[in-house]
Amino acid sequence: MTAHFPWRRVLAALLLVAATGAGAQPSSERALVPQQVSPHGWFVQGEAGMASTANRGFMSNAGFVVTADGVVVFDTLGTPALGQALLAAIARVTPQPVRRVVVSHYHADHFYGLQPLKAAGGEVWAHRDARRYLESPQAAERLAQRRAELSPWIDDRMVIVAPDVWIDGDTSFRMGGLTFRVVHAGAAHAPEDLMLYVEEDRLLFAGDLLFAGRVPFVGNADSRGWLAALDGMVALAPAVVVPGHGPASTNVARDLALTRDYLVFLRTTMGAAAADLVPFDDAYAQTDWSRFASLPAFAQANRINAYGTYLRMEQELLEGTKP
Repeated sequence: MTAHFPWRRVLAALLLVAATGAGAQPSSERALVPQQVSPHGWFVQGEAGMASTANRGFMSNAGFVVTADGVVVFDTLGTPALGQALLAAIARVTPQPVRRVVVSHYHADHFYGLQPLKAAGGEVWAHRDARRYLESPQAAERLAQRRAELSPWIDDRMVIVAPDVWIDGDTSFRMGGLTFRVVHAGAAHAPEDLMLYVEEDRLLFAGDLLFAGRVPFVGNADSRGWLAALDGMVALAPAVVVPGHGPASTNVARDLALTRDYLVFLRTTMGAAAADLVPFDDAYAQTDWSRFASLPAFAQANRINAYGTYLRMEQELLEGTKP
């Protein structure tokens, strides 16, 4: 009997080695533990809080779906080393190759792991509105900031990976007998927010439209659009939702309460201050934040969130729109 040399596996290994040399270092890779959440769906759960050298940037979630024809990945974590670790976690679940990678949005903790997955053959999809970020000075500035904050997990070998396929709105595709719906949530947490819904599993990967167990990062997000996106999430009637941060949910209406309540609180308090022409520093000091102050990431994110919302509410007032 003729032996067949496993050229495909050798090629995949060489590509992964190339990715390691181009940014998937350092070699002390941490092991990620995949959690199965549906018949075909899995995810890895980042630690609570913000990115740090202590957690090696592992503070967000990524998911993957195993089909008979390959693996679909949703987000790739926050460093090339974590992207490499995600590939290793997928390989422990299935020998199927990564075929497609859907990026929920171009925030560092969700796409900086793209290099090794791209090198392994994953076709990268993202919404076209992300192009504005990728072509702006902000992308390079953010990378420089992350290199300083997360060295050696991000260094000068890391490059920003642009999508292979730009999508303009909702779209669907089939792979390995499963139906995938890529849902554009509109401008919300980011201008280009995408969710991924696996119809047969009723599994939704929500990205940063849903935070669990920590203060959401809002910044200058369109919080009004974000609240509308949460309504759209409930309308999909998923059985399981994987958030961008925190544990998976089997009761989306209940578990999105933290995200919804926090956004409403920001808009109500900062909107009232903006309408009354109260300076931001005074408004922030006068607000009772005790309801959220004990949550992870509050100290790092809350003031940024409040200020971004204050500016957003000023803008909405100038435009004559209702909070």
